[in-house]
Formats: sequence, C-alpha cells, structure tokens
Amino acid sequence: MDQILVYFSIKYRGDWDEIYSAINRKEKVDQKEVERVVEECNCKYITLLDDNYPKRLKSIYKPPFVLFYSGDISLLSDCYKSIGVVGSRNCSNYGKKATQDIVKDLVKENFIIVSGLAKGIDSISHETCLENNGKTIAVLGNGINIYYPLENSSLQEIIKNRGLLISEYPPFKESNKDTFPKRNRIIAGLADAIVVTDAKYKSGSMITVSRALEMGKDIFCIPHHIYSNSGCNMLIKEGAKLIENAKDILTEM
Repeated sequence: MDQILVYFSIKYRGDWDEIYSAINRKEKVDQKEVERVVEECNCKYITLLDDNYPKRLKSIYKPPFVLFYSGDISLLSDCYKSIGVVGSRNCSNYGKKATQDIVKDLVKENFIIVSGLAKGIDSISHETCLENNGKTIAVLGNGINIYYPLENSSLQEIIKNRGLLISEYPPFKESNKDTFPKRNRIIAGLADAIVVTDAKYKSGSMITVSRALEMGKDIFCIPHHIYSNSGCNMLIKEGAKLIENAKDILTEM
C-alpha cells in the first residue's frame, strides 16, 4: 500500500484531493507500473501508513499521504521540541534582528526551527539556526529537487546535509499560487507553537497562524510600531502573546 500511495502522489503531483479521490474510488493500478514509477522517482519518502510518520501531522486537516524528504528524517520524531518561525518575505531590519536573536536563543534550548525556506524571515530563521549549530526543518511548497527561490539554492543544499527538507509534492513538482498556502498547514502541524516576527495583515504567515490556531497552538508575536501595517500587532490585539525575547516564549511554554 505504501508504494501505491507514492504512485498516486506522483501521478497526481501531490494534490491531496486527487489522491484521496483515487483511493476513495479504489482506482485500479498495475503493480508493475507502480513499481516502475516509484523506482524512477528515486526518492526517499515516508507515508501516512509508516510507523515513523509524525503523530503531529496525523491529526491535521488533510494530513499528507506522502512526505518526500532529503536529510535527517529523525528530526520529525515527536520527542523533539519544535518552533515554527514565520514572517514577511520583505522583512524590516527590525524584524530580521528580532528573528536572529530569538532563533539563536531557542536553539540554545534545543528547539528545532521549522519554516518554509522562503525569502525574508524564513531564510533568516534557517540560517540563524544553522549558524548556531541547531537543527532545522524546511517545509517546501515545491518538490525537494526544485530550488525556489533560486537564490536559496545554497541554503537548501546546506539544510539537506545538516537538517531536513520535506514536501508533500513529488521531487520535480514546480510551485504555484496554491502550493504555498497548502504547505503552511504542515509547518503549523509540525511546530509546538508559532512565532511571527514580521508580517503584514494579509500574508502567508497569517495562513500559517490560522492553521495553528485551528490546532489549538500558541501564537507568539513581536510587537511593531503603530505605522507599520503590522500583522503582528493585529494578532496581539486578537489574543496572540506579545514577546520581546525567547525567554518570554519559554516562560509561556
């Protein structure tokens, strides 16, 4: 059954609804074709049926049938503490510095840093974690053999060697406007809590926050000045916890 899930994931390019539909209607498959497609994929994966599939993800909305990965799969173990760090692609210097300081201190407390390898806050989170000898998980909105954004190709290779890259999309799947919002539920699912350091009112970070709130997880936000169109300030007014440093997160958790 594992191979069939991988086959459907490749055939339907990671589209959860299409895969579910194929399973639900008991789509007939040719076993030799299944084996050929999976072998040609030449990729590492775990499926929803595997014992080492993270329990954190099993209870989320539309848990991925397959996680394609490259790197240290043990980082998905439920025994680890993890924090999702998200924010704007076009972040301010203030947001950058706040992210660096908080991630550095979270790494000292042995938290795994989970983010999405996008420009801005995501990249800063991964980079700061690695610079401080921490472990990081990058959840991609494309296949793990695709570099996006291209400027992060070196960072992606470093994470592959020193952390973990995961995606519900087959290795050569290109991203589109739908894949990034969908991957945000995985970031929220893997993290014990979410930290937002710099974000606008309407952004992918807000989607991640919404998914995390649906799961009953804590949201921590760095406050910004009142003229900054700050999504962080909005979230704080709506009940997110205001933080100034990593100690505030540790106290709450």
